[in-house]
Amino acid sequence: MQQVKIFKSVDTELAEMERQINRWMRKSGARVLSISGNLASQSGSHGGPLNSFSAGDVLIIVHYEIDTPAA
Repeated sequence: MQQVKIFKSVDTELAEMERQINRWMRKSGARVLSISGNLASQSGSHGGPLNSFSAGDVLIIVHYEIDTPAA
């Protein structure tokens, strides 16, 4: 059965996100079919110019397959 798992973080915490994804893959036993992601910059407050120190949102989508549970 194919499934999707979504991970969300900020670009300043990529190392922790990577650990979280790898830990999930080991524990779940999922057969990963594909991984894709997106980085969205954060704008300054009130629509102002971008702040070079603002963290951007990171979204990772893992498309995976698991065995169908026995009924």
